[in-house]
This record gives sequence, structure tokens and C-alpha cells, in this order.
Amino acid sequence: MESSIIPTTPRDPSVYVQPSACSFDSLEGSLESQESCLSIPHHPLGIKPSGNKYTAASNAKDVSGLFQVFPDEIIAILLEYLDVAQLCTLGSTCRFLYAFCRLDDLWKALFIESKLSQSGSFIWRGTWRCTLLSFTEGLSQISCDNVFSDVLYRPFLCTYTPLIPYTSNIPPKNAIPRLENLSHEQFSQDWSDKPFILTSPVREWPVFQSWNTDSLLLQYSSVKFRAEAVDWTLKTYADYMQNNKDESPLYLFDRSFVEKMNLQVGKRQESQSYWIPECFGEDLFEVLGENRPDNKWLIIGPARSGSTYHKDPNATSAWNAVLRGSKYWIMFPSNASAPLPPGVYVSEDQSEVTSPLSIAEWLLGFHAEARKTPGCIEGVCNEGEVLHVPSGWWHLVVNLEASIAITQNFVPRSHLANVLLFLKEDIADQVSGFKKDVTDPYGLFVEGIQKQHPGLLEEALKELKKKGEGKKRKWDEAVGYGDDETSSGGFRLGFGDDSDEDVP
Repeated sequence: MESSIIPTTPRDPSVYVQPSACSFDSLEGSLESQESCLSIPHHPLGIKPSGNKYTAASNAKDVSGLFQVFPDEIIAILLEYLDVAQLCTLGSTCRFLYAFCRLDDLWKALFIESKLSQSGSFIWRGTWRCTLLSFTEGLSQISCDNVFSDVLYRPFLCTYTPLIPYTSNIPPKNAIPRLENLSHEQFSQDWSDKPFILTSPVREWPVFQSWNTDSLLLQYSSVKFRAEAVDWTLKTYADYMQNNKDESPLYLFDRSFVEKMNLQVGKRQESQSYWIPECFGEDLFEVLGENRPDNKWLIIGPARSGSTYHKDPNATSAWNAVLRGSKYWIMFPSNASAPLPPGVYVSEDQSEVTSPLSIAEWLLGFHAEARKTPGCIEGVCNEGEVLHVPSGWWHLVVNLEASIAITQNFVPRSHLANVLLFLKEDIADQVSGFKKDVTDPYGLFVEGIQKQHPGLLEEALKELKKKGEGKKRKWDEAVGYGDDETSSGGFRLGFGDDSDEDVP
């Protein structure tokens, strides 16, 4: 792979965003070529949005037999139950079903479950279908210019929708603060609850100076890394990263990279690879020693890969250092008075988060509203910079170009109470990352903090008690309890008797 895929030298902050299938060479040319790369091409099969059927002379769905009575959404779901042979057979019956059976997400699911994918090393051929069937795209392609389907066209639209309109011209009131550096004291006093970007610390890391696609492939080409649901060699993933047409590209997110790459973390190491920026140095989960949950990951992905809205695990804070490429972040605080990000819906116990299936879908449908939503903050983290994600903040992140990053979760003292509450309540089994033999993370953490930081534990427990009393007070006010409980002007709920034992 050419080193230009992820260059060694930092890029200009004015980043052009290309579909994941575009090569980096196309970004080095004139503005015209950049705009060409960003424009939405014709669908390779000629498929068009549903609205076009009203002015068309013919509609392929009209001759698809019984399938014409089903909505396109139902057809797509039915096809998920077919195997390779069945998809190929059904796709040979008519143009309409040929177009549906070429939907690459169907083939992605089949490929990931295949022995070829599980081997971790194979020849990537540009699409999931071609890779599974072991042939080159374009050898046999039927025109589907009379197929009209939003179900088929929308993933293609999302893949090629330019991100620049959504990731540039950030309103000043929304901009993530940018600082050169912070001391631990400055972070603890003023910044532990706020997102920010540091421009200086990461540039000192040896891995920032040495890591690029070529150097990583030279050393770790045959090493398997975790990419969502698969374990592939770095060489295989790099081939996929360079040449794919996915709406939501597969994201390499590996928690064991330090051991796999034999890295030395920390300034005190003889041959240090990188170290934690000074302001993030304190991590109270260190009291757990070998029992601490997963806390560091290597992240590699092509343009348009990323993460939809989520909060970081176990109420931890995090930092994310970009070594190559750039990332767009949009974030929202999470508290009783702050609205959820537009388009995001959370179950009552907060165990399930529902949002559009892809980042591009959310940008198309909700980004404009998000920028007007109170609490919205956004920005681009460039090469050599590190971004802070405070505990509990909702965030969406997307790579604007092929990127390499390191991220780490931590517990600063200012958020100890939040972490204790999260571990204690363990709502819907959301505590994660601990080893299977750790059956009581809360008790283990309290024991460790008590031994090493007894004063901090006492302060955190007092804070939790105060928060609990605040909730009880708000409840009393809501149901009409005041200083005079006999006042006739208050509203009171009945629970079958006059006992307050079950009132939160």
C-alpha cells in the first residue's frame, strides 16, 4: 500500500473529505478534482430514488411477480434470511430482484460469518459480494435504470454525500475550545467537565513521529487486530480501508494493541512509545491493578468510519489522540436539564440507544437541528492533537480522512462520585470491560479507593448523599410537600396508604 494513504507529515487543518472509496491521491490535486471526488456519481447499476418512477416509462418492480406487493423495506428484510446460493439464484430472475440481491450489506453479513473472514487473511476485492464470491467487480453487470427504490439508493447516497457542509463553518458558540496544553492542576480546577482540544502534547510522542501506513505494515502486517466483529490481519484491513464502498466502513478498534505491538507506555519506560498527556495523568481506576476494566484502544479507519452517538463506558472520561488524519466531533452534555442529541432516543433504563443506522444518515437528517440545540459543541481534531471527552457526554465522531488514533478512558477525581454511582447501580447490566471473575466491580473499587485515597472516597460518598437528598427534595416539591405538610394548597399522590417508604 502507498504511504500516501496515511501520510507521515501532518496535513493542513483545511481537510477535504472524500468517500471511503476515493484514494488519497485525488486529494492532492486542484480544487476542481477535489470537488469531483466529493460529488455524488451515478449509481453503478443505474438505480434511482423512488420518486423517479412517476415519470418513468417502465418500472422493473411491476414485473417482479409476487414481490411487487411487498414494500421495499420488507423485501430487504426477507433477503437477510437467504444464503449465498439462494441470493444468486433469486438475483437471476429479474432486474428488480437482481438489484436487491446486489445490496452489499446482505453480502457483508454473509461474509463476516464465513470461514474466509474468520481466517483473518484473504484478498479484499472492493466489495463484500466480490470478496465472498472471489471475482472482480464489473465482470457481469446488468443495467437497472428502471429500478426505483429509496431502500437501495439511500445507502449509495449516504456513501457519497460530502461531509464538508456538516463539518465546516462551525458556529463560534459551538466551537470546542483549543488550547496548547494544560497542567494537571488546571485540568482539575477548570476543565474536567468540559470538552477541549490540546494541540501540543501528542507531537512529542515517538509514535507520532514514526507511525504511518507503511511503517505499521512493515512491522505488524500479519498481526490480527479487532475490527468490530472480526479479527483481521493489518494487511487485510489496510487493503479494505484503501478500497471500499461502504456507507459505514468497518472500524478497527483494538483493546490489546499495546501487547500485540509490544509498545512501551509511559515516560519512565526505557524505549517509550507514547505517554499519557500530563493533564490526564490521574486515573483512579489504577487502584484496581490487574482488575481494572479495558481502558485503551488503537483506532484505525478510512474516511467516513466512526462512531454513532454514545457515552463512554462506566461513566469514565476519555482522551482521543489523532496520529494521522483528522476527526470531526459533535457532543452534548448529559444532565437533567440538557436535551438529548436530535434523532437520539434512549430507553427508560438507558440500556438501549436508538438513532439512525449510519453517521451520514444522522448528518443528513438531524445535523442542522443539532447545531441549534442548547449544549451542542463541535470541532475537528487534527493530526498531533488530542481531544477530551468528559464523563457522561454524548458524542458522535467521524473520520474526515483515513486516520490512526489512540484513545484511553480514565477516572479523574472530579468524577469519582459519578463512577461510583454507575458501578453501584449497574442499570441494565451496563457496567462493562471487567474480567469475568470480577463479580463486584463497585465493592472492589471502593476497597481500592479506601486503601489508597480514603479522603477522596469520603468526599465522593458525601457528594452522592447530597445528590440523593436533592432528588428527594425535588420529588417532595413535585408532589406538593413543603415546609407545611398540612397546607391545603399542595398536590399529593396516593400510594394506597400514607407511608412514605416507597417514595424516591
